[in-house]
Amino acid sequence: MARQRKTVREKGKLRLSRYFKKIDDGAKVAIVTERGVRASFPKRIHGMSGKILESRGKFKLVQIKDGNKMKTFIMHPVHLRLL
Repeated sequence: MARQRKTVREKGKLRLSRYFKKIDDGAKVAIVTERGVRASFPKRIHGMSGKILESRGKFKLVQIKDGNKMKTFIMHPVHLRLL
């Protein structure tokens, strides 16, 4: 389950290197919600891992397996960490 808030030392901070990071297509990533940036994807996918299919502008198409189905989400790289 996703944690609801940042710790006191992290509060209000957003590292620009994380915001503008480059991730190549085909890379394996973990989905970790950055609480400082508004995200419009379900909380249940927090912590899941997937594969980047392609880029759409600044955003990435991430394919994850949810149950028995493959689903595709469009999300900003600030919410993705390389595996």
